Amino acid sequence: MKNLFKKQKINKATIKNRFVRSATWENMTTEDGHMTDSLYKIYEELAEGEVGLIITGYANILKEEQPNPGMMGIYNDSFINEYIKLTDLVHKYDSKIIMQLAYGGTKTTYNTSDRIIYAPSEIPERSTNTIGKAMSKSDIDYVINAFAEASLRCKKAGFDGIEIHGAHTYLINQFLSPYYNNRSDEYGGSFENRMRFLLEIYYKIREKVGNDYPVLVKLTASDFFDGGLTFDETREICKKLESVGIDAIEISGNIHGKAKSMVGQSFDGHTINAEGYFREYAEIISDEVNIPIITVGGLANIENIEQMLHETNISFFAISRPLLTEPQLIKRWKNNDRKPVKCVRCSRCRTSEGNYCTIFKR
Repeated sequence: MKNLFKKQKINKATIKNRFVRSATWENMTTEDGHMTDSLYKIYEELAEGEVGLIITGYANILKEEQPNPGMMGIYNDSFINEYIKLTDLVHKYDSKIIMQLAYGGTKTTYNTSDRIIYAPSEIPERSTNTIGKAMSKSDIDYVINAFAEASLRCKKAGFDGIEIHGAHTYLINQFLSPYYNNRSDEYGGSFENRMRFLLEIYYKIREKVGNDYPVLVKLTASDFFDGGLTFDETREICKKLESVGIDAIEISGNIHGKAKSMVGQSFDGHTINAEGYFREYAEIISDEVNIPIITVGGLANIENIEQMLHETNISFFAISRPLLTEPQLIKRWKNNDRKPVKCVRCSRCRTSEGNYCTIFKR
């Protein structure tokens, strides 16, 4: 009998339950991405609240590439000692923590005039209208190596793994997407070529961290617009990632702030659900691969999460907004307190100052 509070494995890491805090931009670091007391407190509260696996807010792997202010950095060795303090703090409560690594690219409006922003092709990002520099082979190698070096720093700092952010029209997602990737070299055109950038990042990371270190990938189920990455392509990407040794995949989508209006709509033959936006997509993938699949988006009702657990092969359930309101939520669920969550899914927590609950100010 499957149970939400039974231990699970991702590679060599043992996770005490099936609950994940999905990556959340807190906007609480120093200007150059270093930890603050407020941010340590956020992560300690999550760990003390019985979250099994915490995924950090996305961290920039290059100092000059910062998609948002106040985001965590991992672009040089100066971060290692303060992250040792963070991982020790989380481990004290028997929770696990992995760092999400990202190159944001053109999915940004922050400080765009003062830096070079890389992209697969000079196609404006649909939500920001930002246009990047089409990457040369040396640019590609530069970013690949930055991902790998950042991963090694994470391992040295005691993180239990890393997650490669390949979703939400960030750089890796754009290489995968035929809408954003108009290249004519070995990184564009065919489906196999569009996967090459992600795969080379993964291979270089494995060279640095070894085979026993958990490496996860976050993917967009679909670009959810005509001409973009399709769900059928994402399914094939997941199969390829499993074959090369990826340890788990988180299935998401780029519908921030639009979810309520999109619930009930169908894309690529599947429907956005009110509870678990990408449940149908994650369910299909979980039947097709033999590595853990994480679903994220709109999860707030433990009875519905239990139903998903028993009806699908989805392994983990990632939550963000309800934990902004109630960092002790998983603990009270564990104690069989099933009253409705406080979070009303208003998405007002997505502020220009970072993500925090603006209704039930803690």
